[in-house]
Amino acid sequence: MTADEDKHKDEGRIMKAIIYRANGGPEVLELVERDLPEPGPGEVRVRVAVSGVNPTDWKARQGANGSLAFPEYTPHHDAGGVIDAVGEGVDAGRVGQRVWLHMAAGGRPTGTAAEYTVVPVERTAPLPDEVGFDVAAALGVPALTAHRALTVAEDAPDRLSPGALEGKVVLAAGGAGAVGHAVIQLARWAGATVISTVSGPEKARLAKAAGAHHVVNYREGDPAAEIRALAPNGVDIVAEVALGANLDLDLAVLATRGTIATYANDGNKPVALAVRQNMTLNTRFQFLVLYTVGPKALAAGAEDVSAALRDGALPVGEEHGLPLHRFPLDRTAEAQRAVAEGAVGKVLVDVAP
Repeated sequence: MTADEDKHKDEGRIMKAIIYRANGGPEVLELVERDLPEPGPGEVRVRVAVSGVNPTDWKARQGANGSLAFPEYTPHHDAGGVIDAVGEGVDAGRVGQRVWLHMAAGGRPTGTAAEYTVVPVERTAPLPDEVGFDVAAALGVPALTAHRALTVAEDAPDRLSPGALEGKVVLAAGGAGAVGHAVIQLARWAGATVISTVSGPEKARLAKAAGAHHVVNYREGDPAAEIRALAPNGVDIVAEVALGANLDLDLAVLATRGTIATYANDGNKPVALAVRQNMTLNTRFQFLVLYTVGPKALAAGAEDVSAALRDGALPVGEEHGLPLHRFPLDRTAEAQRAVAEGAVGKVLVDVAP
């Protein structure tokens, strides 16, 4: 069947999608019907099975990225699904391929909270047959953020693979969160010794289930002394979710030439740097957000995450340290509210019936 015949076949078909036309609270999200989108050159259309929700989704909806650049948006970056049409220049053999999606809504209005979405082909990666769509939808933002955090250190490689971080100590702050969970799994797969900080026993259980070798409750005793006892030479890489709140602890346990890679500042506590202390440590600070990390880093991250996926290193679910919270498409507003209110684990939207 030719591309023109494919397009003719799709004429008149509609899909359900979540959209918003203005910044605001969850109430701006609407369930609508839209014409089935057609992939352009270099693009694919994906039939979405499960969509993943991240903090960046509700923050963008509220206006964190400024005013809307398009008349309407479909939110969410991540998903698992099946390619069902390709645009010009894309191998037709990819039709029917199971994939995981990342950064679907990055600079585009077509996110994954819809029955079908159109994305550049490079924002898809093959999903092994034995890996479920729940795992696929939980990758994307968390896994690529974790990959970036683990590959920016001066004395560590810029790619991950089994053994790549052998001999390194990684501190995953907030190991019960989605990114912290991915940091633990990827660092463990790459051979690092992984320490995670948590706020209580239930989150400690989740971080251990994810694969952390050691878990430290930062609200009890002397967490710096406890971490130093586990890592006498210091921590090589800190993947940080609350830089302002945790900076003193991070610097107390950081190895010389260590790296603090921060992807959030939960709590919004101001950050003040002691210049001499950081000069002496030769501290490297890496601030990161996927929107501006660049295509090279995104592509490398997707390749390495896919390799870990094939090795079975990225499972999800309660027993693997990442509880799943599910909502149907018509309750996407509730799903985003759950993330904004700090749901522990991963919030998913079931799109396919």
